[in-house]
Amino acid sequence: MTPNLPLTEPTDDYFRSHLPNQNENGGRRWLYPRATSGTYTRWRTGVAVVLLAALFAGPFVWVDGHPLFLFNVLERRFIFFGVTFWPQDFYLVAIGLITFIVFVSLFTVVYGRVFCGWACPQTIFMEMVFRKIEGWIEGDVNARKRLDASPWTTEKVLKKTAKHAAFLLISFAISNTFLAYIIGRDQWLTLVTDNPAQHLAGLFAMVVFTGVFYAVFAYLREIVCTTICPYGRLQGVMLDKNSLVVAYDYIRGEPRGKLKKAELTPAKGDCIDCKLCVHVCPTGIDIRNGTQLECINCTACMDVCDEVMTKVSRPPGLIRIDSQQGIENRQPFRFTGRIRAYTGVLMALLAVLGFLLVSRPALDVTILRAPGQLFQLEPNGRIANLYSVEVINKTYQPLPVQFRISHPDAKLNFVQPLTQIAPGELTKTMFFITLPPKAVRQSNTTLQIEIISNGTVVDQIETNFLGPGR
Repeated sequence: MTPNLPLTEPTDDYFRSHLPNQNENGGRRWLYPRATSGTYTRWRTGVAVVLLAALFAGPFVWVDGHPLFLFNVLERRFIFFGVTFWPQDFYLVAIGLITFIVFVSLFTVVYGRVFCGWACPQTIFMEMVFRKIEGWIEGDVNARKRLDASPWTTEKVLKKTAKHAAFLLISFAISNTFLAYIIGRDQWLTLVTDNPAQHLAGLFAMVVFTGVFYAVFAYLREIVCTTICPYGRLQGVMLDKNSLVVAYDYIRGEPRGKLKKAELTPAKGDCIDCKLCVHVCPTGIDIRNGTQLECINCTACMDVCDEVMTKVSRPPGLIRIDSQQGIENRQPFRFTGRIRAYTGVLMALLAVLGFLLVSRPALDVTILRAPGQLFQLEPNGRIANLYSVEVINKTYQPLPVQFRISHPDAKLNFVQPLTQIAPGELTKTMFFITLPPKAVRQSNTTLQIEIISNGTVVDQIETNFLGPGR
């Protein structure tokens, strides 16, 4: 006879008023998540290896003599996938940030917090690097608990010293990688090979970065995900009943109960209350209490629960990626119109940003009248105005440049000749524009200046010409 299953999600008020890593006295409870194996763990490991390789290789991969990525805040120079961005490209940065915010919002509404568990650097480093090193040195969960509870012996000192030395070494490697992203590969090489006394600022930054990363992965750990990171807080207002999350099927699993030795299948719901889903959680939550902001969708509970369900001859998927609506209505996941619409918006935003990047002009030219200068009368009677010009070559090849004024009587004379712009460089110079008095009929004359490169007009700038007028 099928037991009467609850139609509402089980509630446990304790988890609502206490943090998962909090003791009864309010202090921090150190978490010892168990290692998992299974399909999702193998996929996560593969994704982590790819992302870690890309992260550490990023600043050292150069294409055509230029880095693939550079985030030089000091010199206001940024390179994404080999494309250089200057302060004049701020509009692209603004559009990119808007696209990113909308992308994150819509992605979370549809697909939940999957980024945190699968692609976030904090999770990847913590679970796939630091936690594994901790396990290799100190042993499994029970061994680590015994080691932390034991008095300080020679074995404990050696293991703790080895672990924290490894943590510091990896933190140092991470800090050097991030510093190379900021200052570039060549400057980073100079920093680490030259006399440290000549690079005190860079050395200080390296030490600070190392200390921050070490503190995060050695002590803060899950606190970064549950308290510090704003994304976990934001997901509470982004998710709804149709969002895909790591969810416990409480209709199938409740009422939970221990599996007796004489039983081959659970006597109540499918959940045998083994609590392994809690033991493997890196943030210490009980997923059976429902969606919680501390859940990072790492899918560790899914792997361990599927193993248990297989052992008790029950179908897997008691904990699975599903929506609350799907669990309540017993409907499998469908690529609904809502998901298609949100995905379409995401693709459209990315397409717009991609078009703007592709159509970005190779030369960026700024022409301004010299500040504080009025018109000048030349000996030949012509009227002259002085202008400053800045030209940025956003490509990796030298580009020829010419300036042409649309006014038939105007002449343009450079203070220093400007015929070619070096790749990736900002060139500044000045020029005079002269007009005959008969062409100046008002005190402020509008002129059009065309910028030509390789026979093509790449930009057209409007400027003012001051004169005595009539």
